[in-house]
Amino acid sequence: MIIIENDVSTSATHGCHPSNRSIEQLLESGFFLLDKAPGPSSHQVSAWARDLLGLEKMGHGGTLDPFATGVLPLLCGKAMRLTSRILTHDKSYIALLKLGGMISREALEEKMNMLKGKVYNVPPEISAVKVQVRTRKIMGFEILDIQDKLVLTRITCEAGTYVRTMARDLGLLINMKVELKELRRPSSGEFSLENSITMQQLSDANWLWKERGDTSAMEKILHPIENMLADVPRIVVKDGAAAAISHGAPLLRPGVVSLDGNLGVGSEVLIVTIKGEAVALAEMLQTSKVVPSMTKGEVAHPKCVLMKEDTYPRSWKG
Repeated sequence: MIIIENDVSTSATHGCHPSNRSIEQLLESGFFLLDKAPGPSSHQVSAWARDLLGLEKMGHGGTLDPFATGVLPLLCGKAMRLTSRILTHDKSYIALLKLGGMISREALEEKMNMLKGKVYNVPPEISAVKVQVRTRKIMGFEILDIQDKLVLTRITCEAGTYVRTMARDLGLLINMKVELKELRRPSSGEFSLENSITMQQLSDANWLWKERGDTSAMEKILHPIENMLADVPRIVVKDGAAAAISHGAPLLRPGVVSLDGNLGVGSEVLIVTIKGEAVALAEMLQTSKVVPSMTKGEVAHPKCVLMKEDTYPRSWKG
């Protein structure tokens, strides 16, 4: 980080560190990681969670077929503005395949390797998207175990990959039918099953909070929006700048406290307060090296405002 100003204070009465937010504040801008059960669609479990928590809206990041299980991010409030980012995360899957006949492990692995790299991945007819030819990158397709005609596999792939299509294509390569019997998603980007909860656990945590006033369970499972953006380079700004940016204003040079040292023009950056609160995702208008020598002018332009307006008081008139 390039430090531009050392002696800068932040309000003790406005805003707060993300870890100190109330449950109500987190529900305005936070997310859960659900371990989706087989049966309902991703839209259905999102609607159930929304109604359970009494929210107007709730989004999900990364559709899972009804029969599939695993990591499904549920986004609350302003976190829904980041849905498109979540949808582009690389995914991993554990898939159980049933072969229509017998084949040696070596021969099967040889054909599976042909499905790695950039491959055509046409959505199946039962999918919710338009059926058209497209490519997806398959980083890994390996055998974990084989028992007779059942093959347990691990797949790592680009977002939007249809595993059912991979099973069909594998069948064409080995000249026998291949069925996708079970599918589980252990990870979506940096999100994993280790930090995921079931719908029952969400229901229990919500009951403890609303009926017993015990927030401990909700605090463990409800994450601040900043946790979704941990990998994005940052610019730290003053309280007054955060107030202006929350209303859509650009970041001006006098508002900068510090910034990542490797930013170029056009780079995506997360603008945060001194307390670490996300203000906005922005596009750099200057390079990191130029900013310290500036005395005025625009440094970055907000593309997605994440902070609630008037979290910090206005320092301008009108």
